[in-house]
Amino acid sequence: MQLDSGAVAEGRVTRVTDFGAFIQFDNGETGLVHISQIAHSFVRNIHDHVHEGDTVDVKVLGRDERGRLDLSIKELLEEPEEIPRPRAIGRQSPQFEAKLRSFMRDAKERTTAGGKKPTTPTKRKK
Repeated sequence: MQLDSGAVAEGRVTRVTDFGAFIQFDNGETGLVHISQIAHSFVRNIHDHVHEGDTVDVKVLGRDERGRLDLSIKELLEEPEEIPRPRAIGRQSPQFEAKLRSFMRDAKERTTAGGKKPTTPTKRKK
């Protein structure tokens, strides 16, 4: 079996890490599906998508400078009309923002020491 760029092949997941899944093929070659190539949506935990021992279809994207296979599962999936984005964090409460502004203003006043730069102690010669 020749695994050239653009080829689609079936392989077995041999190892899952935080950054991707390693896939082994019948010919003995192994490649990596990077976490960004697992799904069209944001993948927070790769273990939600693949597990060791799973059989998956992958597309060969190419080889890196050291000859290792660069693979994708996402390329074989139908692209959704709108890619879901991670949920944004809402605004902080007005009380928190007021306290933060007060803290920053006080910190700035303390560091400028009334407009003067803080001095550092000098060593005396003996």
